[in-house]
Amino acid sequence: MGNGAPPLVETRDLTMHFPLPSGLVDRLRGRPAEVVRAVDGVSLAIAAGETVGLVGESGCGKTTFGRCLVRLYEPTSGDLRFRGESLLGHDAAAVRRLRRSVQMIFQDPYSSLNPRKTVRAALSEVLRVHRICPEAEVPARVAGLLERVGLSAALADRYPRQFSGGQRQRIGIARALAVEPAFIVADEAVSALDVSIQAQVLNLLAQLQDDLGLTYLFIAHNLGVVRHIADRVAVMYLGTIVEVQAAATVFDQPLHPYTQALVRAIPTLDRGRAARPTTAAIEGDPPSPMAVPAGCRFHPRCPYAMPVCREVAPVLAPQPGGPAVACHLYPGQPAAAGAVSVNIGTGA
Repeated sequence: MGNGAPPLVETRDLTMHFPLPSGLVDRLRGRPAEVVRAVDGVSLAIAAGETVGLVGESGCGKTTFGRCLVRLYEPTSGDLRFRGESLLGHDAAAVRRLRRSVQMIFQDPYSSLNPRKTVRAALSEVLRVHRICPEAEVPARVAGLLERVGLSAALADRYPRQFSGGQRQRIGIARALAVEPAFIVADEAVSALDVSIQAQVLNLLAQLQDDLGLTYLFIAHNLGVVRHIADRVAVMYLGTIVEVQAAATVFDQPLHPYTQALVRAIPTLDRGRAARPTTAAIEGDPPSPMAVPAGCRFHPRCPYAMPVCREVAPVLAPQPGGPAVACHLYPGQPAAAGAVSVNIGTGA
């Protein structure tokens, strides 16, 4: 993003709230409906050709955010831009055109494919619906897609049940590539696979990016996976982004206390690292997205929480060297009486 080029994909204060149905008593008493604040004001820019890893605990809103980007969900508020053009408020035809440029690879390769269709039928359908090529070229295009993801074209007439998990995920990748997208959201794309297969799929995604100039949002809860594919890492907690930093440094110099805890949780065989002093571990479970704490959302679990953290919500503020962090322990936060900057180290 340092070359001045506009981002390929950008969200501005994007919000996705899910209202819950009210009971009869609540309606009679005039109580407001409860709302799940799955994504709550996320601003993130992704440059063309970049891979941004989006990490956080289960339930923090990562998948919801990804589905908003591909318009599987209609955001509650905020803005979503692709190549500088706002994508919200468009009709169905415009959304269909968008899906030629923005695709998603789903987490579960076992359920994301139609079990009643052969691979050839599934890929051919995509090519026909989006009019990617003349009908006479469809068989050759299907064969080319399979070969590009490392599968033999001779397997095209098999059903999903006849493939392993890794093969099914490769078919899912081929389906996403069929419409020649510029941007792909990979939602936990390797979490359901064995470790050895994970490495193969990650290498495939990296090779496809080099060959086709793809841009990725790579959603994962495992930072150990993200560090091998991402250029930048965005850390999500309870519907908001708390830190954005280059992948080359975030694992050695995490800033936010939550990021530090995630980094410490990465398994390691480095005895020297294990012996180094670390900051206190976070305790408890994340609060409910229906009852978001006031001030900093992380303060109930943060070992460094100060009075200001309970009152004033931090903003994602840039820091020297390029990272951005939403934490009152660092400069650039909203002014509050008694707020001080404290150096908490990296905890890496």
